[in-house]
Amino acid sequence: MNAAVDTRAPAPIVQSDPFTREFMDDPYPGFAAMRAAGPVLWSPQYGCYIVARHDDVQRVLSEWQTFSSAAGVGLANFSKEKPWRPPSIVLEADPPLHTRTRTVLARTMTPGVVKALRERFEREAEILVDRVLDMGAFDGITDFAEHYPVKVFPDALGLPEKGRENLLPYGSMVFNSFGPRNEFTEAAMANADSVRGWIMANCTRKALGKDGLGAMIYAAVDSGELTEDEAGMLVRSFLSAGVDTTCNAFGNLLWCLATHPDQWRKLREKPELARNAFEESLRYEGPAQAFFRTTTKDVEIGGIRIAANEKICAFMQSANRDPQRWERADAFDIERRVVGHMGFGTGIHGCVGQPIARLEGEAVFAALARKAKTIELAGEPKRQYNNVLRSFASLPVRVTRA
Repeated sequence: MNAAVDTRAPAPIVQSDPFTREFMDDPYPGFAAMRAAGPVLWSPQYGCYIVARHDDVQRVLSEWQTFSSAAGVGLANFSKEKPWRPPSIVLEADPPLHTRTRTVLARTMTPGVVKALRERFEREAEILVDRVLDMGAFDGITDFAEHYPVKVFPDALGLPEKGRENLLPYGSMVFNSFGPRNEFTEAAMANADSVRGWIMANCTRKALGKDGLGAMIYAAVDSGELTEDEAGMLVRSFLSAGVDTTCNAFGNLLWCLATHPDQWRKLREKPELARNAFEESLRYEGPAQAFFRTTTKDVEIGGIRIAANEKICAFMQSANRDPQRWERADAFDIERRVVGHMGFGTGIHGCVGQPIARLEGEAVFAALARKAKTIELAGEPKRQYNNVLRSFASLPVRVTRA
């Protein structure tokens, strides 16, 4: 009897290196080439598979039983190498551990909790917008995009004010570590010990305020749901995931509005579109570019076989520009129905803090639409390079008051 012939096609070789400055300057032609090449690509340089089409990215991020987060959501495979820090017990965990920790975090994001934060967030948004309008010309990153999330979210968490300059370097360390060990990782880790030391010291129960989201997490220790160490790890996970990405999203949306005057006019006419504008910016120019998963068994994607214990890079931002999923995928349209974008991930590991991120985006950009008449670039933006985040280091902006 003749042996069965395996007719499954091998994965095409990826032709570009997505972890370089050249690719990051304009990743969209590279993403389009990946999508055109096939449902799955192979990167011999990094020893991993790549998916870039919307439906395949959604599947990889959703089917946790087959595509695991427990071996790390970066290129490093924790079953083969030791991570540089203790793995996150929510982002880098699968059920049942993930279920237990996610349940605790979800309590801090209920509609009632978010509603209670709204007044404070909107007040701070008004203060921020008035300040930059008084300046007239400002840096959209340091004066605007970084200023607000570093203020309101740590306040809500109950984090001390002194030393918050460590938050963004910590996030840079975490997100760069998800990619290969390259120049971006090395730069992010330059002051790792002092940054990590501040984070560890200030995420303890005694360092946090008694009526913030952090205290809600530590209450789960008293109820027996978490250990004291686990509560500290969850607070740290909140900080690493909830500050950098929001800062980057703010900068990206500000750039979108400054470079799309027709969409700025729409927002000025209808400030109530602010939340949808935030969602569309996450699709069009989202900060979170990619996360990795590890196969738990042999699996097929688009007729291509992938063995167990292989890394797969899911390019969420490519999925967000997939013309098979979106009409006019490369157009920024704040009136678009944006349901299904991958800006917050998807599945059980989707961003737990997205209700607060949405509240922040809505509060700030609605205030900007009400108070500002014009917004335009006042100079050449400078990109911030990060292995898995897309953002600006500097964004010169000029505004006038309405």
